[in-house]
Amino acid sequence: MIHLSNVSKTFQLKGQSLDAVKDVDLHIEKGEIFGVVGYSGAGKSTLVRLLNLLEKPTNGTVKIADYEMLKLSNRELKRARQEISMIFQHFNLLWSRTVRENIAFPLEIAGVSKAERYEKVAELAKLVGLEGREDSYPSQLSGGQKQRVGIARALANEPKVLLCDEATSALDPKTTNAILDLLHDINQRLGLTIVLITHEMNVIQKICSRVAVMEDGSVVEQGNVLEVFRHPQEEITKSFVKQLTDPEDSNQAIEEQLEQEKGTVVRLTFFGDDAEKPVVSELIRACNVTVNILQGNIANTQDGSYGSLFVSIEGDAAQLNEAIEFLQDHQVEAEVISRA
Repeated sequence: MIHLSNVSKTFQLKGQSLDAVKDVDLHIEKGEIFGVVGYSGAGKSTLVRLLNLLEKPTNGTVKIADYEMLKLSNRELKRARQEISMIFQHFNLLWSRTVRENIAFPLEIAGVSKAERYEKVAELAKLVGLEGREDSYPSQLSGGQKQRVGIARALANEPKVLLCDEATSALDPKTTNAILDLLHDINQRLGLTIVLITHEMNVIQKICSRVAVMEDGSVVEQGNVLEVFRHPQEEITKSFVKQLTDPEDSNQAIEEQLEQEKGTVVRLTFFGDDAEKPVVSELIRACNVTVNILQGNIANTQDGSYGSLFVSIEGDAAQLNEAIEFLQDHQVEAEVISRA
């Protein structure tokens, strides 16, 4: 569906070259929700603008559906862009127009009759949960409602691809979850291919099937979300994963445990169905050890759960070795953080 091959983008700024995107190769399947995550300045927003040629690549090829984007004439590019919609962090609504008029704007530009436009608007307003708010102005809406208008407007021309550039970054956590649920529902209903650009790993975790991690203009790691969670290769990926799996106060709890000089602190990592099993209680019975739970968290991805748990295990050396073997036999990764 979307193929990027050796795509680079270099900007010339005050006589100096800035490599914003470097030799990126990506393949995104039709109907997939694909995430691109990176910190500020990683190049992810530039990358998404290369997909619809809002920025033209310095090198490489971009193919979306049947379009070889760099070979299109201006007229062909305009037609292709009708199939590649985009939503933004700050909504980009027309503040002097109502919800109805904002959603209808792309159809107006396309020359669709007023009756057909408003029929389509009614359908889209219902789809995104804005039924009854069609005559409101953006200033009368919450942040989540504004983004719903942006999503409805992006769907007006029945695109094949939806690009989301930090679409939830301006929203509170509850509203973010609601918008992500809406995007997932739209993906399921319409079979839309969605590319999500974000700096928040919880956004990736919630609805993406695969992810690419960007740093300094390059894609440094990519793959199935659960597998990336399970075996992060790069330090930046590990830091993103820890945002979800290691609570902020876990280090404090571990330090307190070390000060008390009790037990051996072990970090347990669970994957898939194993995250839901009562492994700790089974461990206590099987190995006759005392287990004190310090901190833990479970993150759910589209392909299963990923859990992280810090525990203190009290017992002699033989019991500890038996406990570690027991955990490994039950497909639980066990990393000894500190020994008593």
